[in-house]
Amino acid sequence: MKTAFDSLKKNQPSPSLPAFVASRVEQYYRERVTDTWGGGHIMRGRIPGADALHLSSNDYLAIARHPDIIRSMGRTLRSDGNGLLMSGIFLHGDCPQLKFENRLSTFMRAEAGVLCQSGYTANIGLIQSIASARTPVYVDMMAHMSLWEGIRSAGAIPIPFRHNDTAHLEQQIVRYGQGVVLVDSIYSTNGSVCPLVAFADVCETHECVFVVDESHSLGTHGPRGAGLVVELGLESRVAFRTASLAKAFVGRAGFITCPAAFQEYFKFESNPAIFSSTLLPHEISGLDAALSVIEGAGRRRTRLASNAAWLGERLRELGYNLNAGESQIIALEAGTEQRTIVLRDALESRGIFGSVFCAPATARNRALIRLSIHAALTDAQIEKIVSVCRDIRGEVELDRWPSTRRLGDRPSSRKHSHEQSTADSALAV
Repeated sequence: MKTAFDSLKKNQPSPSLPAFVASRVEQYYRERVTDTWGGGHIMRGRIPGADALHLSSNDYLAIARHPDIIRSMGRTLRSDGNGLLMSGIFLHGDCPQLKFENRLSTFMRAEAGVLCQSGYTANIGLIQSIASARTPVYVDMMAHMSLWEGIRSAGAIPIPFRHNDTAHLEQQIVRYGQGVVLVDSIYSTNGSVCPLVAFADVCETHECVFVVDESHSLGTHGPRGAGLVVELGLESRVAFRTASLAKAFVGRAGFITCPAAFQEYFKFESNPAIFSSTLLPHEISGLDAALSVIEGAGRRRTRLASNAAWLGERLRELGYNLNAGESQIIALEAGTEQRTIVLRDALESRGIFGSVFCAPATARNRALIRLSIHAALTDAQIEKIVSVCRDIRGEVELDRWPSTRRLGDRPSSRKHSHEQSTADSALAV
């Protein structure tokens, strides 16, 4: 029987992989592509049409095409080209990257900061620089993969705790001792928000280093978009904040806030900082322009929050379990990858394109479609999403999703709208 792996083989000459590599490649095509996805691919559904609703981008404020950003990048690209291609450890003096580091750290109300190649390398480099094989690193079970990879890179001891569970974290610290605590302010998989104040209290009590990844709250939350840590007044209680600038900042970079003395230490201690080239000049100017846009984007942030809250409320009324999501990230958790493909096809056939999340981005059999809400969505577009999600409930067998079953019995005191009662009746059929 011809497999998906066989169909990819070309007539071109290629190196022969040894068995220990070839077997892993073949296992992927056999177990996932052939057995689980039926020869298709969970990430590759329909090609979006011109009128498709794209809910897969992290451009939450809808500024990726902002003329100020494009103009700034174009001007720098024409004047500086790709600049000097070298490691950031050579930068000093009056250069744009160091200026932007200072500006962004001031914006985030931090003493200093370090610009990295990506949020992924920021997390890996930071943990590598603060943890060792003797350091317990406490990590939320839903924390971003880059945080887990940072622990592995540091050779540190990973000690997971239940998602957003401060009591379980404290139990772990009492058992294993002082260390580093890693959380996301907003979790990228399901949009849940971390109770940062409660976690800061635990870290303070046990003298742990508190690290918060603000990738999905920087730009969208807090005063002028300075993030949830600033919104909650926790700047002095969070030792390090990290962020991917490939979200609201619509660029390709990462950032770490830190004490002033740590800034140089990191640049000469972190492997990603030492052994990677700096960002290109036009990328720096684009990020700098994006910061100016974000500072003045109060109306966009208000619209984003309104869009997300309204859509989330409507989907819950239709019977969808949004897993405590309280942000611009809305997760429709179908469960198995097969069910998620059915959900993907149902949405895409009606012009709605989200992001498929499956293992290893989620736990096994907790695959989902993530809808990333943005500020440019109109009322009519939100109504379309609601209408589609209402219409497909039977087609995707919403009542059989494990996430739906986890909703359990609803409190009798809850008042249902006519639409809610209709939805519940439909799910009971």
